[in-house]
Amino acid sequence: MEKINSLKNDHSILFIVILFVSGLLFFFPYLGSVHLFDWDEINFAESAREMIVTHDYHLVQINYEPFWEKPPLFFWLQAGAMHLFGINEFAARFPNALFGIISLLTFFLIGKNHKSPRFGFLWALAYLGSFLPHLYFKSGIIDPVFNYFIFMGIYFMYRDVTKEQWKWKYSFVILSGIFIGLATLTKGPVGLLVFLLVYFIYFLFKKFSSFPSVSRILIWLAFYIIVCLLWFGEEVAKNGLWFLQRFITYQIELFLEPVASHGEPFYYHFVVVFIGCFPISIIGLPILFGRIKGVKKEFPLLMKILFWTIMILFSLTTTKIVHYSSLTYMPLAFMAAFYLDELIQNKEKINTAVLYGVILMGLIFSSLLAALPYLANHPEIIEPYLSDEYAKANLNIKVEWQGWESLTGIFYFLLIILSAFFFAKKSNWKAITTLFYSTALCLFIYLITVVPKIEQYSQGPAIRFYQSLAGKDVYMWPVGFKSYAQYFYGQKPPEPKYGKNQLEYLLRGKIDRPAYFVVKINNKEFTDQCNDCTLIKQEGGFLFYERKPPE
Repeated sequence: MEKINSLKNDHSILFIVILFVSGLLFFFPYLGSVHLFDWDEINFAESAREMIVTHDYHLVQINYEPFWEKPPLFFWLQAGAMHLFGINEFAARFPNALFGIISLLTFFLIGKNHKSPRFGFLWALAYLGSFLPHLYFKSGIIDPVFNYFIFMGIYFMYRDVTKEQWKWKYSFVILSGIFIGLATLTKGPVGLLVFLLVYFIYFLFKKFSSFPSVSRILIWLAFYIIVCLLWFGEEVAKNGLWFLQRFITYQIELFLEPVASHGEPFYYHFVVVFIGCFPISIIGLPILFGRIKGVKKEFPLLMKILFWTIMILFSLTTTKIVHYSSLTYMPLAFMAAFYLDELIQNKEKINTAVLYGVILMGLIFSSLLAALPYLANHPEIIEPYLSDEYAKANLNIKVEWQGWESLTGIFYFLLIILSAFFFAKKSNWKAITTLFYSTALCLFIYLITVVPKIEQYSQGPAIRFYQSLAGKDVYMWPVGFKSYAQYFYGQKPPEPKYGKNQLEYLLRGKIDRPAYFVVKINNKEFTDQCNDCTLIKQEGGFLFYERKPPE
């Protein structure tokens, strides 16, 4: 009888169905409604496209030259999606949307195992309904998949060192090695580095009392190496040790030197996470800086260690990019869910500072969401304050606004106020579902109605120009700025080979086919650089030139 009652109160199946359906509804529709964004989204999609074009799925390439920055696993996933759905934006973003659903269900199952089904559901819901975690599952960047593999590798090692058994005594340590191997195949040795740092700090806190035996370490290492050899091994066998040396050298340079002008101040990631992860960045603070009661402390301790390891590690690196700290989103959502679960369980009122923090940050976000389309539709308001000629010209692009797009931000703030009202009345379930689902819904609507229009002011004209030349026997190249769009949207073939090193030839040499150039309007030197270039048109902040081959 007790078992029957416990099943009735479990709600696990209901929670799983809700999360699965939520993932389907929020992550997949309109996934390809906006162009891929330079640089990372187009960069990664182009590597997958070039795998398909060359039929070489082992060599990662950009412009049909070796791309040292990333291993191939994520590009394999994208290439597989492109075989199914075509070479387009939907396919490039499909793997992350799929991993979005997998992540939500994983958080639920882990949360259920370590606390309760309700906690697992709250963990997944908090992730679904926060800004950056939600957006990343609708992107074409590597990090959602990479983060999942690292997190699972860390989690399964935790299950092993806490002496939990499953079917076979080495199951968890094997799974941990496999997942960290997959992380390494996704983004390189930083996956291993994060894993080792997290567990070094964890064992320091535990005074090495649960340190794994030599046999377990060797088993973990064996499966990690086996997975890594699926790619690194064959590449070394084919190309020699120089390949591995070049790859590792690049990873070290990425860590020690600012790349692509991404040298930001030390506190950069703290600002990104605090602002970008609303609302979990506010709700999780009492747990992040407080004590956790009523549960085994080892797993929450591990979550805190994971959070601070990522924050400090990537604050110390000289290259700082937004998604480098994205692995913190998982433990941060855990802490927010833990706090909310305690509110529900104890029927408590939310901390006043947390409540006001949610309202204030919600007001800031909703104001920005409302202001952006309004200002875009009324460029005369901000144009006098712009000194950059390129930015001014982009504002003059004709984009059709309906006038109601700002209502998304306004309604979002009204729902935040409604959520705050529920919190004040201790109707915590209503407050939580209203807050997180309103955030997810706001992002969903905004990505459909506003972002495609905003994109037209930035890269839209250049991408449309490349698309107009796709499949034609021509050269095309951006001058004065870096982009990957000419490869992906211009469907650049393997031959003829040309790139930035051949720019002088394209501009002044005896070319054998028409050459087209995309130039920003504030590049005053271009006409002096190019022989016999003809201006085709101007669109926004871009100038488009043609150079014909000599007769």
